Amino acid sequence: MSTRVLLLFLLIFVVAETNAQQKDKPNILWIVSEDNSPFLGCYGDTFATTPNLDKFAKQGILYKNAFATAPVCAPSRNTLITGMYAPSLGTEHMRSTYPVPDYVKFFPRYFREAGYYTTNNSKKDYNTTDQLEAWDESSGKATYKNRKPGQPFFAVFNLNVSHESGIHTAVPTEKLKHDPEKVKLPPYHPATPEMKHDWAQYYDKLEEMDRQAGALLKELEAEGLAENTIVFYYSDNGGILGRSKRFVYESGLRVPLIIRFPEKYSGLAPNTPGSVTDRIVTFNDFAPSVLSLAGLEIPAHMQGKAFLGSKEVKERAYAYGFRGRMDERTDLSRTVRDKKFRYIRNYLPHKIYAQYLEYLWKAPSMPSWEAEFKAGRLNEDQKKFWQEKPAEELFDIENDPHNIHNLAADPKYKDILLKLRKANHDWLIESQDVGFIPEALLSKISETTPLRDYSKSGKYELSKVIETAEIASSRDKSHLKELIKRLSDKDAVVRYWAVIGTIVLKDDAIAAKVKLQPLLSDPEVAVRIAAAEALLAFGETDAAVQTLSEALKSENQMARVQALNVLETIGAKAQPAFENVKSLLKGNPKDSDYDVRAAKKILELTSK
Repeated sequence: MSTRVLLLFLLIFVVAETNAQQKDKPNILWIVSEDNSPFLGCYGDTFATTPNLDKFAKQGILYKNAFATAPVCAPSRNTLITGMYAPSLGTEHMRSTYPVPDYVKFFPRYFREAGYYTTNNSKKDYNTTDQLEAWDESSGKATYKNRKPGQPFFAVFNLNVSHESGIHTAVPTEKLKHDPEKVKLPPYHPATPEMKHDWAQYYDKLEEMDRQAGALLKELEAEGLAENTIVFYYSDNGGILGRSKRFVYESGLRVPLIIRFPEKYSGLAPNTPGSVTDRIVTFNDFAPSVLSLAGLEIPAHMQGKAFLGSKEVKERAYAYGFRGRMDERTDLSRTVRDKKFRYIRNYLPHKIYAQYLEYLWKAPSMPSWEAEFKAGRLNEDQKKFWQEKPAEELFDIENDPHNIHNLAADPKYKDILLKLRKANHDWLIESQDVGFIPEALLSKISETTPLRDYSKSGKYELSKVIETAEIASSRDKSHLKELIKRLSDKDAVVRYWAVIGTIVLKDDAIAAKVKLQPLLSDPEVAVRIAAAEALLAFGETDAAVQTLSEALKSENQMARVQALNVLETIGAKAQPAFENVKSLLKGNPKDSDYDVRAAKKILELTSK
């Protein structure tokens, strides 16, 4: 046999072997709805009208404990597409585009390299620089039908009908399918007409979402692909009414997840069709799990763990979650959930839950809730949303699914509190959480260095930063002496958190005043702004407002947002800064710019 014939034979053999391997690989289909908690009949919601997903649940495995890592879409989707915890990458803040290291690939790229056809229809919103090479197709027309004959596919369909924008414009009550008077409100919501109407309209949107999901499942069957395709259904975060989306409670982080395995791939299924599992899974785990199902290698940098397939690992003990800046409002919280309890640590507890967000307030229910608060007509559970946060929260999920009764101060739960507090602390260190760098500084660092690389460079004193943030947020005045000492620390991030500690302590931190004044000239703008906020509370208005006004001229948008957040709290005292506030609105600014939104709110409040 000639060498040429031999090479041709080998080529034919390799191609045939590759085709055979590809044909044996499962197709994977993701159906992703937006902004919904498990408001489905199959999850026990008797008010929901979701026959298609209820039927699908009987064919698949329903996960009781599935969690988004963030209670909002873009940071949550960043974790989904990378298999990395967003605070480890510096991508936790809403609609930021901070870069990730080159080795962090959007996981569909690994499928493409393995011969899969990858499609996304059509939302991305990955909260970092896009990676176009992840997809064969990504558009409103993207479909697995365009693949080569016999080519396996990984396909995503995003259903946006349940997005929170769906309640911004009220549908006439007579056109609603769900009766507002029959809605069962969570105990933290007042029964205003607008609140009941928004809930009913939301359930209508979920019914339409269910119809669309059903249509995708029928299309798969019509194409003769149902028996070769593993199908996931889940939501990108919880939601959508106030205190759900954007907040690290069950209502913001717990999502529906149902996975159907065809008989051909039943060996990959962890359980039988129609079963329910209480295994804890998070969005960190999705990328490694689908790679495992396809028999592909899981990159070592991924922090998630496979809960399916040949590389399945032992069940995780905890689901971790986070809250960073939400649109134009700065905040910082972290949370840990086991099968019975949710622990929340609020690192900026002096900020109320209900910081005004232009987009959130477009829902008629939000102004109605605020009006009830101002009129003094709310009960204790309904008022909490409009008040400052405790440093720590602990909830018994089984007995308190709406997270109303904070057990953090209850001596009976001390051991649980300490265990989950430690779990949170340990994960901050293990994951190298860069979210504790104030965003004005974080954004500056990202201009030259991906934040994940920065966290590993030795320049980020993580342990000391976390320790400072913990004592600063504790509301414990016994830490004041140490906080005052750290106001002079060489690390700007430590200085920032020491200042935050004085803000949290309010009048109990008056002894720090003399040490705070020099920080109005700190080299780091985030520290200057925080010092101004602290001194305003001690009656030092002129110099503090001047510092904030100067920050509004910064080229750093996140510095402007931080300063505007402070100026809004002091009303007419912010008058000397108004010209600089107004300047942010000149030159045809975009309403989507977060500093513009915050500036508009200040001018609106002071014009009344």
